Amino acid sequence: MLGSTHGTLTTDSRRARVIACGEQPGPAVHGRPAEVDDLDVSGRPLYCDVPDLDRFFRPESVAVIGASDTEGRPNTGVTRQLVAWAERVGARLHPVHPTRPSVFGIPCSPSVADLPEQVDLAVLLVADPLPVVEELAEAKVKFAVVFASGFAETGEEGAAAQARLAAAVRRSGLRLLGPNTNLNAFERFRDDLDGPAIALITQSGHQGRPVFALQELGIRLSHWAPTGNEADLETADFLSYFAERPEVGAIACYLEGLKDGRSFLLAADRAARRKVPVVAVKVGRTETGARTAASHTGKLTGADAVVDAAMRQYGVIRVDGLDELQDTAALLARARPPHAEGVVVYSISGGTGAHFADLATEAGLRLPTLSDTKQVELHQWIPEYLNVANPVDNGGHPVGDWRGRKIIDAILDDPAVGVLICPVTGPFPPLSDKLVQDLVDAAERTDKLVCVVWGSPVGTEPAYREVLLGSSRVATFRTVGNCITAVRAYLDHHRFVAAYRSPLDEAPRTTSPSFRKAQALMRPGQQLSEHAAKQLLRAYGIRVPREQLVTSAAAAVRAAGQVGYPVVMKASGAQIAHKTELGLVKIELTSASQVRDAYRELTDIARYEGVCLDGVLVCQMVERGVEMVVGVTHDDLFGPTVTVGLGGVLVEVLRDTAVRVPPFGEEQARDMCGELRGRALLDGVRGRPPADLDALVEVILRVQRMALELGDELAELDINPLMVLPRGQGAVALDALAVCR
Repeated sequence: MLGSTHGTLTTDSRRARVIACGEQPGPAVHGRPAEVDDLDVSGRPLYCDVPDLDRFFRPESVAVIGASDTEGRPNTGVTRQLVAWAERVGARLHPVHPTRPSVFGIPCSPSVADLPEQVDLAVLLVADPLPVVEELAEAKVKFAVVFASGFAETGEEGAAAQARLAAAVRRSGLRLLGPNTNLNAFERFRDDLDGPAIALITQSGHQGRPVFALQELGIRLSHWAPTGNEADLETADFLSYFAERPEVGAIACYLEGLKDGRSFLLAADRAARRKVPVVAVKVGRTETGARTAASHTGKLTGADAVVDAAMRQYGVIRVDGLDELQDTAALLARARPPHAEGVVVYSISGGTGAHFADLATEAGLRLPTLSDTKQVELHQWIPEYLNVANPVDNGGHPVGDWRGRKIIDAILDDPAVGVLICPVTGPFPPLSDKLVQDLVDAAERTDKLVCVVWGSPVGTEPAYREVLLGSSRVATFRTVGNCITAVRAYLDHHRFVAAYRSPLDEAPRTTSPSFRKAQALMRPGQQLSEHAAKQLLRAYGIRVPREQLVTSAAAAVRAAGQVGYPVVMKASGAQIAHKTELGLVKIELTSASQVRDAYRELTDIARYEGVCLDGVLVCQMVERGVEMVVGVTHDDLFGPTVTVGLGGVLVEVLRDTAVRVPPFGEEQARDMCGELRGRALLDGVRGRPPADLDALVEVILRVQRMALELGDELAELDINPLMVLPRGQGAVALDALAVCR
């Protein structure tokens, strides 16, 4: 283990780091673990306070600035909706307009200063919200909503206007939603539905409509936060708040960008600790999508591979389509935790069962073969010639008697079965009607998950509309793909939260002794030579070959004798990034004459290429291992990230890598290795011995410590190749590149 000493961040610099990561002053906050250091060794926050948004969603009093009841005016429709919403939530509404005595029969105040009481929420229907925000601060208003557009989504001038608005909000002490938001938070939510609810966060109001419409299928929604440009309140604030709400069973998100990567991860960590599933569509997988998202919201989209990895680290379930968002969030909100991970497919057609089984298995679901005893039991009611091993083919669900229910109950009673899925490719009454009724009845008596895929393109059949949708215990899907996606997410989520230990709890708070050694090697704004980069690795206990830096042919010969033949010779200089491509590496040198010749050739090439050298490295030659790459890059959203992958000269061609955002623990480091397509190379192939995976994991963790401690000082680190030797022999960094910020 690396040792530690106290860090050197000042109080002011720590406070600046917290503000930069999204923490804002505001109303009462809660949820902070007791007696914790709030910052990690890099100065980034480890915990975020949860904003108290109760009075935003359920205010006692509301002011509408710029209210109108003149027909044909845009503000009139908005005012009308707000009046109706205030009545539903029991809030007193106060219109504000300088010239109107009343709006919709409600007495009007001429200005914010003239409001009859201190209000919880102010809704601004004005083109320029900045002066009003300053007035609201004087009136000690808790929350404000700004609908106006023309801010960061429009370019540099708009971004500057948004920055001024955000600064005014920080000074005011109020919390602001928007700008460039809408009325989604004030929709009519059905209050006749029960059970766990979905809370919805969207950065585009229209994209939340499909999830909101789930209410028409009997699925409860509790909140909708349309975050807009996030000048103040952001996705992370609502995510943290919803994770604490007892009625929320799942959080569904449509995200175009993240205001601050660290605050998002802190909020996701809170949800993971509380076992609340978070399902998200995050656009920006392609360059086109990323450009569109930036122009729409004015926020960074981030490198998608890093976003994807960061979400998986904290259990956020990323889906691609809005239909997947609906179905996955609905299932996770309502389904009880699984008793087992085994999935059984029950169908009225052998073809349907086989097709579904192929797709489910390919997606990673486990379809266990039912025991011989269970198969004998099922054959009491299913003909012997039909396959009941899994998938279970009933040849046509029994219609005229009790056998169908017996079959379903017998499957669900198997302790290896946690999920029963019945794909119905099309309605076939009365068989399909009886089938779904038996499934609904069976679901009422079990805690296990029962799913039906109703494949009819019509969707008006009574078996679907009345029986399936009328059940809160059966999860109903319209497509096989969405069912498989949701069930996989359901099993993954519960597996994840059962084992979740927050990496933030174990994140280093103070620097190690390695930090001071490393700082002395840093050269701001410069790339280090290979020799200096390897000294950086040595400072953090990462093994490098025996080697010497020499500046003459004679010294090279002496060094080779001390290092031991055969040797490798490499030019070392701060300007050299790809030595192999320039011919600046010589391998398998076995004699003094070869060493002398290699020294002259390397220095001649360097002069010809105009490359400045600090010398030539004479290195121990290391063989018999798996070439890997371990590195650090700096992401605009999340800060330092750590990457591992297959290394060597083809690293950029293979692109077989896994990435994590520090802090993370040993288990995540091992998972990184397991994600690689070439993972089998580490296990040993074609007679090669297994590689020292423990040593590779140790290097990943030490590189992570370096990334955390050097933080923003280290722009890039590339250990390539890291030679992972056979099990028990360790790993050696054969080459390294480091760039200082």
